[in-house]
Amino acid sequence: MTIDITPARKLTGTVERVLKTFEEGFETKDVEALDLTFEGIPGDRHAGVTRKSGGREPWYKRGTEIRNERQVTLLCPDELAATADAMEIDRIDPGWIGGNILLSGVPHLSYLPARSLIFFENGVTLVSYGMNGPCKFSGAAIGKRYPDKSGLDLLFPKAAKRTRGILAWVEKPGTVQIGETVKIRMEEQWVHPGA
Repeated sequence: MTIDITPARKLTGTVERVLKTFEEGFETKDVEALDLTFEGIPGDRHAGVTRKSGGREPWYKRGTEIRNERQVTLLCPDELAATADAMEIDRIDPGWIGGNILLSGVPHLSYLPARSLIFFENGVTLVSYGMNGPCKFSGAAIGKRYPDKSGLDLLFPKAAKRTRGILAWVEKPGTVQIGETVKIRMEEQWVHPGA
């Protein structure tokens, strides 16, 4: 049996915006810089070394304590624009859907493989957990901005499938600033052939 292997590769991007939560809920707001610890973003809704399992982990009883791989959400402008087009709206702001880092220059960011290393110019390193699954709560947040359009809450999970960005956890803490260069290292990739 032959397995196709794509060699390791490197990409480069730029931090366009940094955001975090300040209140209840998941929407984020712009900040000057984003301080990251091993727990993620201090004070952010998704901060913590561990978290409680939910509907995305049906193999665990809901509320089971598990490793928090959802500390940071990275999005890209191209995918946000494509999702907005699919929803027939003019734009989607990353803050509406809980984004923490808006990263330009990395095409198809959502397809960045799990375990990819994301090195920020000022020293922070994130590890990609993989693609973020879109949900109706983000769709409802978008719908609040377009009260004349109904059904956006349910349309978003379909329109944003595979364009919802990635989740990551902090491997090396520090501060992320707007304008920083980001270097991404992807490991070799392959598709397991199954049994």
